[in-house]
Amino acid sequence: MSSRIVTLPNVLTMFRMVLVPVFVLLLFYQRFIWAMAVFIIAGITDGLDGLFARRFNQKSQLGTILDPIADKLLLVTSFIVLSLPSISPQQQPPSHLPVPFWVTTAVISRDIFITVGAAAINIVTGFRGFRPSWLGKLNTTVQILAVVAILLAATIPSWISGYYLPAVYVTVFAFSIISGLHYVFFVSKLLNEERKQSD
Repeated sequence: MSSRIVTLPNVLTMFRMVLVPVFVLLLFYQRFIWAMAVFIIAGITDGLDGLFARRFNQKSQLGTILDPIADKLLLVTSFIVLSLPSISPQQQPPSHLPVPFWVTTAVISRDIFITVGAAAINIVTGFRGFRPSWLGKLNTTVQILAVVAILLAATIPSWISGYYLPAVYVTVFAFSIISGLHYVFFVSKLLNEERKQSD
């Protein structure tokens, strides 16, 4: 694990963080097509930074910290902003927008639960080997696709049926809850593996 700061994966991660305020501004001015384009670009950089880190052996300590922060900053900000009534399109607004507060609450609560839990475990046991679970990665993918789907509904509301957005919201909510609970068992497994190795 390198201590270098300026690597291609880290530059892509920081670029993704810079795109967050750009995305918010585009949403504020209801430029949904441009907002969707910026969000998709941010999602692509999320995949590329990990790919380049493995391909060019540029994994770094800074990258392991910044990458999940950039992901959560983008997704949490997206759901918060899309929950604001003023963001919904004024002309021909699609039904089920803005995003219901219970969906955004589930997204935020999951991340707070995991962050606080990890901090408490680290303080009590000194354990630092936290890493994302496969279900957590799937949850991130679901949230990225959900934001694109919501922006698509805001862009072309006439194409979206009445069950489209509710299905998206229920899926996001379910994955947030299930992946959060799964992470408890995942971390317990990591702790047990570390204890066995130290014995």
